[in-house]
Amino acid sequence: MQLDFKDFIAKISLQLELPLPGSLAHEPLRAVPADLTKLKFDHKLPPKPGSVLILLYEENGIIKFPLTKRATYKGAHSGQISLPGGKKETGETDIETALRECEEEIGVKQSDISIVGRLSDFFVIPSNFLVAPIVGYTSGKPQFKPDPIEVDVIINASISMLLGNEAIKEKEITVANEFKLIAPHFEIEGEVVWGATAMMLNEFRMVAHEALKLN
Repeated sequence: MQLDFKDFIAKISLQLELPLPGSLAHEPLRAVPADLTKLKFDHKLPPKPGSVLILLYEENGIIKFPLTKRATYKGAHSGQISLPGGKKETGETDIETALRECEEEIGVKQSDISIVGRLSDFFVIPSNFLVAPIVGYTSGKPQFKPDPIEVDVIINASISMLLGNEAIKEKEITVANEFKLIAPHFEIEGEVVWGATAMMLNEFRMVAHEALKLN
């Protein structure tokens, strides 16, 4: 799919000012137990605020955005595919968090990023995070530098991998070496992108589809 980068950014910017699909985009990508198991998450504290960044850039006429494959660790999202982002620090805005985390995780300077808008806030149940998805872009392909502790590899995903009619797939996966889930997902560069990341990307997908209808 060949898109004009400047035109796409302009249309996305306009579309993000309109009412967002929110849960209408999130729920179709929600993973559910493959059996009668009920996963329980008993959070006694309020959600922790955080932000992620969908960072658009152009390479050889193709519009792309980076995803990260998290390093293996003892945590809810070990080894999963994520958007660059993390926990908000005291006094930060959602945008400031997204920009700082992007620079820390994948090495893109904050000053090189222009903000387009934001998607619906999203509650990540397993880790008790309330995430603000921010959309931005750079004028050229960024010079990525993955954080050696947090990021195993950076994946260069193309927008066309989201926008195709057959982009959403479904399969059974096992998490925490124990729980089997039926997971709607995107397959991007050989990786299964599911869960919170897929749900947020599906909202971007729906916004992009509407934006491309604009004259």
